[in-house]
This record gives sequence, structure tokens and C-alpha cells, in this order.
Amino acid sequence: MKKVFLWWLIAGSKGGENRARIIIELKTRPYNANKLAERLSLDYKTIRHHIDVLDENNIVESTGEKYGALYFLSNEMEDVYDTFLDIWEEFKKSDE
Repeated sequence: MKKVFLWWLIAGSKGGENRARIIIELKTRPYNANKLAERLSLDYKTIRHHIDVLDENNIVESTGEKYGALYFLSNEMEDVYDTFLDIWEEFKKSDE
């Protein structure tokens, strides 16, 4: 996964902050969309949208059926997680 792609996904597109928050939550353990919505204080439909974007871009993987599916970080995302954290820190600094 290229660094420039992660920059686009987090800092260069609308909703990047919420996608980053989802990635951070999923680093700790798998969650379903309903639990992510609860933990991040976001609407379920918002979570579903961002999960779909992350899934389409091989950032997350899922197991189970749509509603009850558990989401976790893909192996590819796990491999570049430190790079993601660097980008996240830069993003937060630029937002101040």
C-alpha cells in the first residue's frame, strides 16, 4: 500500500477523519458496524459508508453476514499501520 494512497484516504478526501478513527478502533479488536457506531458516536449509516470505502480499498476485511459482520484490519493495512499513524499525526497537526 502506497503512502500517497493513505494520504488521500485520510487527509485528502471528505470523511478521512472518520475513516482514520475506524482504523484505530479496529486495530484494537474486531467490531461490527453497530458497535463501531456506538463507540465512535456516529450514525450507523455513516459507519456503513466508511466501512464500505475501507473494504473497497483493502483496508478492512470482514467475516460473517452483512449486519452481523465483524470487521478487522486487512494484513496489508497491518503492514503499513505505522505509516498510517504518521499520516494521522500530520493530519491532526494540520487541523489545529
